[in-house]
Amino acid sequence: MHADATGVAARATSGADTRARILAAASELFYAHGIRAVSADRIIEQVGITKVTFYRHFRTKSDLLVAYLEQQAAAERQWMESIRRAGDPAGSLRTLATDIGAASCSPGFRGCAFINAAAEFSDPDDPVRGAVDAHRRWMLGLFAELAMEAGVQNIDATARQLMILRDGGMVNGYLGDSAALADTLGAAFTAILAPAAATG
Repeated sequence: MHADATGVAARATSGADTRARILAAASELFYAHGIRAVSADRIIEQVGITKVTFYRHFRTKSDLLVAYLEQQAAAERQWMESIRRAGDPAGSLRTLATDIGAASCSPGFRGCAFINAAAEFSDPDDPVRGAVDAHRRWMLGLFAELAMEAGVQNIDATARQLMILRDGGMVNGYLGDSAALADTLGAAFTAILAPAAATG
């Protein structure tokens, strides 16, 4: 019995490891080259597995894309929650701007993975868009919480403005002057909250 249990555990660990390696390779390739440009065969070759093994973990490329985006979302949520400063929404946003600026200066930066995915999948009913939309709703909710902490009058409108600034910062970091991004984005975030600070 003990040997059987050990064998089952080893297979489960091996399976989880293989799935993680597939996801890691897919994440690297999708982000660097675009989702549609990367075939399942290319991922299979990079990981060094058979097609049978690949499709055992991901029945379709769409399943892999959703898993990739959900993994990206979990990482971004953890990061954005980690920079929050209780009772200091402006400080939280300044840190966010600084981090986006730093990321945009990193080798291989290609902007926001979710904006990139949405650009490639226009059908709102596609599972990929569903994963993108779910994460963006979470981000909008986070910005709404920061707006509420700041005491703004129109929380929803302010949250949308902060989201647009974040999106613009990610695109600018890829296409524009990444060196000046942190200061510019931080100033824009501050300006959005300035009316609340003035009346608070």
